[in-house]
Amino acid sequence: MAKYLLLKHYSGAPASVNDVPMDQWTPEEISDHVQYMNDFAARLEGTGEFVDSQALSPEGMFVRYDGEGRPPVTDGPFAETKDVIAGWMVIDVETHERALELAGELSAAPGAGGKPIHEWLEVRPFLTAAPTTTECGFHQG
Repeated sequence: MAKYLLLKHYSGAPASVNDVPMDQWTPEEISDHVQYMNDFAARLEGTGEFVDSQALSPEGMFVRYDGEGRPPVTDGPFAETKDVIAGWMVIDVETHERALELAGELSAAPGAGGKPIHEWLEVRPFLTAAPTTTECGFHQG
């Protein structure tokens, strides 16, 4: 089995087909969306493919170290042009194809008007061993 991260974005991903921001949805549309996500997770719990999921607030900021004895530097709150993560689900599946199949199904969660969002989800496999310098983006001299 291999673990995959299914990453949902508030912004930064390509626009979805039903591209109405969640803050413009009715309470019923939000409830239906959350119920779809919960039902999806429950079904994957039943097959042993669900690991965990979390929703995230759109608020946040970037933070970095600025040197010994200095306060951290922040950049935020997030600007509209930055990639903002909405939430994630971790799955543990037999094949990459199964991860893609489940991401496609999750992408169909209902949104505005009860219609599927057809949102783009980022699918990222977990590393199973220590990354090489190439996988980390570092190049050896």
